[in-house]
Amino acid sequence: MSQIDNQLLEKLAEKFTSMGQNPNVHLEGLLYGKPLTYWDYIQTDALLGLQIQRSLYPDEMVFIMYHQVNELLFKMILWEIDQIAAMDQVPVAIFTDKLQRISRYFDMLTSSFSIMGDGMDVEQYNKFRNSLAPASGFQSAQYRIIEFSSTDWINLIDKRFIAKLEENISEESALELMYWQAAGKNFQTGEKTYLLDAFEKKYRQIFVKAMKDYEKTNLWQKFVRLPQEAKENPELIAAMKHYDYTVNVTWVIGHYKTAVKYLESTGVTKEATGGSDWKKYMLPEYQKRIFFPELWTNEEKENWGKGLV
Repeated sequence: MSQIDNQLLEKLAEKFTSMGQNPNVHLEGLLYGKPLTYWDYIQTDALLGLQIQRSLYPDEMVFIMYHQVNELLFKMILWEIDQIAAMDQVPVAIFTDKLQRISRYFDMLTSSFSIMGDGMDVEQYNKFRNSLAPASGFQSAQYRIIEFSSTDWINLIDKRFIAKLEENISEESALELMYWQAAGKNFQTGEKTYLLDAFEKKYRQIFVKAMKDYEKTNLWQKFVRLPQEAKENPELIAAMKHYDYTVNVTWVIGHYKTAVKYLESTGVTKEATGGSDWKKYMLPEYQKRIFFPELWTNEEKENWGKGLV
């Protein structure tokens, strides 16, 4: 039998004492604790019980699990961004490493579109999709928060309204002008689709809070507050640009091409399940959505996302 390491016991005692806890209570608790298993730690049973089909078509299961994986990756991305946001001064090496991690998550999201593009029967999709209306991937709140945590929210305003943006506009008013409103709002009448209306009723206050919380802590603000030497670091700049392009062009184009396969498979362009104008919402060339415009040349911005479809 292995010898008890008294130094470890002393360190444990110090740890719990510093927390105002009785070390003996915690040590005794170890006597009654169950050994940790993989399935308990990962919560496998709960995780595998979250896929509930709404139709009889087998490939709907692929659709459900794919989007659940997306949401888990979005959570991982926000986990990394929030670590940067919490730092007073972000060391260049850590900033670069975190951006590369986040980009890898988005690279994974981009490459995973083959699961959707080649992994579902088109006929099955065009039947089970009708049982999903009016739900839409547009309604991913985590993705909107990723955007707010990446850039100043003015960069997410619909480009048609930037020139006329009133001074000191509130976050609540700015939400009405976000680029993604184009997917579910008639800007002439102000009328919103159920897709957008339901989405905002659930998440409006969360989005307003995110806009305020990340106003000075989003990725761009963390970058501009670095010392000049750090802002000129080529690896950091490359990581910033890679992330920007990956999210706003590569990933979006991958999503768009998959949508084209299914929504134009019959030769007639269909609406998305939420009724959105999905082409104008998705294609980068319409909105030229860029997180870090100051890092790109005028020519690069002018040609943003063009010639890729």
